[in-house]
Amino acid sequence: MSTIAAISTPRALGGISVIRISGEEALAVADKIFTPISAKEKPSQMAGYTCAYGKVSDGNNDIDEAVLTVFRAPRSYTGEDVAEISCHGGIFVTEQVLRLALKNGAVPAEAGEFTKRAFLNGKINLTQAEAVMDTISAGGRAELRCAAALRDGALFRRIKSVSDSIVTLLGSLAAWVDYPEDDIPAVDETEIEKVLTATIAELGEMLKGYDNGRIIREGIDTAIVGKPNVGKSTLMNLLSGCERSIVTEIAGTTRDIVEESVRLGDVVLCLSDTAGIRDTEDVVENQGVKLAKKKLETAQLVLAVFDTGEALTDEDISLAESCTGKLSLAILNKSDLEQRFDFEKISHCFGASVSISAKSGGLGELEKVLGKLLKTEEFSPEAGVLTNERQRRCAERAKVSFEQALDALHCGATLDAVTIIIDDGENALLELTGERASEAVVDEVFSHFCVGK
Repeated sequence: MSTIAAISTPRALGGISVIRISGEEALAVADKIFTPISAKEKPSQMAGYTCAYGKVSDGNNDIDEAVLTVFRAPRSYTGEDVAEISCHGGIFVTEQVLRLALKNGAVPAEAGEFTKRAFLNGKINLTQAEAVMDTISAGGRAELRCAAALRDGALFRRIKSVSDSIVTLLGSLAAWVDYPEDDIPAVDETEIEKVLTATIAELGEMLKGYDNGRIIREGIDTAIVGKPNVGKSTLMNLLSGCERSIVTEIAGTTRDIVEESVRLGDVVLCLSDTAGIRDTEDVVENQGVKLAKKKLETAQLVLAVFDTGEALTDEDISLAESCTGKLSLAILNKSDLEQRFDFEKISHCFGASVSISAKSGGLGELEKVLGKLLKTEEFSPEAGVLTNERQRRCAERAKVSFEQALDALHCGATLDAVTIIIDDGENALLELTGERASEAVVDEVFSHFCVGK
């Protein structure tokens, strides 16, 4: 493979920038552009895990003072010889150093190519490679914890455990089918059923937990809905920590959708504050009400706000019924006032409820209840969780194949036919871990990476 180079730090002003060079000729390229000041050795003569202070030069002019770090194959990030040049963090000087590396034998690295080489050289598996981008994009403690567990191999080990039991079963089936002359005992169908049932159950648990993990990693599309003047905009401002929505005593103030992303505990809520839902002859407000109803239908989570200082109305009942079957939380607002609201009549429409005074606060209780509703409190990435759609699809394909194999077994299909179906499921598991992933799958994974990683 060619020797590649790229800037591995953001292209912005900063204290330092790092230019990474990897490949068989990485240290030879470094020899041509970097001269140590105090050491007599050239970069190609330096031991792995050592640094040297010196100057980057084009042969005629010094470009910058820098520190060169050498990593020797196979004990490097990519598994190849690697030279990393840490120079001053100016955009122009950083690009000049990269340009020198490219002029002296390196070629530009593609997106994610350093990590891709780490995968191809057996330094990491495919799920660990995906964890690299999860680590970079983590926006909070929970996401970082999830990425760390994935990088540590938690998902790989869990899938590997499932895969190993299937491989053992396939080995027994193959021996019986391929070598009938050796009088190998037929595999007990009860044992086949036992292995398939356990595997289907394990994959089912992983798929069930996917949505909870996705909510923590990506956030959840959340609509704040309710009648006019129940405190929707006040709740929006409380969650946002600023005056994001206009709050007045005049009903119908909010006529468009106001959006903001906020973090509440371990969850990012992609909030949409909507117009108050009511019948109105105002043309502009009516458009806002239509948008609010549409947002209620499409949102992944609904925060339905009610004014508990007022009696339950038909409009409240209609709104509650619209939340039936959806992931929804009833916000019983204005808890500081005399309570006149009969929530028991509509409580069955919601997954949970919480009493707060959005004007005075109450985020702590809201965070607690929301965590229980979304089951984020139960989320344990260390157990090995599916973290992206590619992994989910592979797990789903494997589960479907094993279910089909079990059905075929119950219907009296021959064991060689059952074996073919089981093998399809095993291929899906191996694609998930990257042990048998096609080049197209691998390219797709790394296409989401940034250049330099």
